[in-house]
Amino acid sequence: MMCRNNFALYSTRKPVASVECPSYFQQPEEDMAGIVIIGAGQGAGQAAASLRQQGYEGAVTILGDEAFPPYQRPPLSKQYLSGDLPLERVYVRAEKFYADKEIDLRTNTRVASLDVTAKTVTTESGEDIAYDKLMIATGSRPRKLSIEGSDLEGIHYLRTIADVDGIAEAMKSAKNLVIVGGGYIGLEVASVAATAGLTVSVLEMEDRILQRVTTPEMSAFYHQLHTGRGVNVMTKTGVSGFSGTSDGKVAQVLCGDTSIEADLVIVGIGIIPNIELAQEAGISCDNGIVVNDHCQTSNADVYAIGDCSNHPNPILGRRLRLESVPNAMEQARVACANMCGEDKVYAAVPWFWSDQYELKLQMVGFSSDGDTQVLRGDQDKNQFAMFYLKDGAIVAVDAVNSPREFMICKQLYGKQVDAEKLADPEVDLKTLL
Repeated sequence: MMCRNNFALYSTRKPVASVECPSYFQQPEEDMAGIVIIGAGQGAGQAAASLRQQGYEGAVTILGDEAFPPYQRPPLSKQYLSGDLPLERVYVRAEKFYADKEIDLRTNTRVASLDVTAKTVTTESGEDIAYDKLMIATGSRPRKLSIEGSDLEGIHYLRTIADVDGIAEAMKSAKNLVIVGGGYIGLEVASVAATAGLTVSVLEMEDRILQRVTTPEMSAFYHQLHTGRGVNVMTKTGVSGFSGTSDGKVAQVLCGDTSIEADLVIVGIGIIPNIELAQEAGISCDNGIVVNDHCQTSNADVYAIGDCSNHPNPILGRRLRLESVPNAMEQARVACANMCGEDKVYAAVPWFWSDQYELKLQMVGFSSDGDTQVLRGDQDKNQFAMFYLKDGAIVAVDAVNSPREFMICKQLYGKQVDAEKLADPEVDLKTLL
């Protein structure tokens, strides 16, 4: 089991079979065992805080397999990797918070199994922990390469604080960095490494970078951005293996008949949701742990949030599994409200962000849902918003260094708009509300 990772921005929208999930339950008796949270990511930290804010006075236990209290993952590939953000500022809350709120935070504690009949969680050390209600916030783990040379020293994955500490240390002496995967994480790392003076290559096996998550126009914009900063972006390039030195360190990335010099490699080829605990316990899973609109699983006393959960979104009209911080945080609030006896539905428009160089990309919705694109601003000046409409209504936006457009789009989402006014920078977007 891994702790949740709220870092990736990729949405998986595979349809799942209909599953009957129970309705919310009433407030438990005061003498019950309490609430246990498996996972210690940002969603778990928010859940513990939300329970106390809701007035829950029972026992709250967080079980995390890392050595750290709940922390933010988005800064890891950006400000934390660059050294601009110290470790203590990565934490969601100071460690003292958990003691003050009587939250039993257990780090370095890996969960081995669940027994939903006995309502217990068993750790790898053999301890059984009883629960009244359980929250699974186990997140996801990096998808690993299993090819020739993939076990060489110098090949890294980026998911945890420990991962980034290792990468940052390697960057001090590295000259040639190769990033396998042209997604947001890889591009964020590329921007940090190129700024630090490394020779950087990004290898993407698809026709374009960011192909799974954005439009060809946005892919082209970011391709040009990175090549303009000296990054070697290679699309339609698959990795067949790695070759190393006599002492077992990576030296080259093999791409069929060609090779690229590398003394440091970072692999970012997607994630796998951590659903095994739920699956083995008999909880319904399909592209994530299946939950209802109350974040409740097929077991009435078990909830799931974040990367590992597959939830219905009534606004989008479909099920999806999201890898994003806002999703995990809001699901945590909704789940905790329902654990405390409320009847709260999770219904939120997805939004994400990515920092690369001095550019902040903020996204609402999914560009793939649109049938029309409307550009507002100037791409050449790295300040613009690309709006996506379907049947005249806004369904998404990609805003680059345009926080105003991003915020307004949140309010305009789903509303019919005049495309000409939307494109005109002289028109105040508030008039379209």
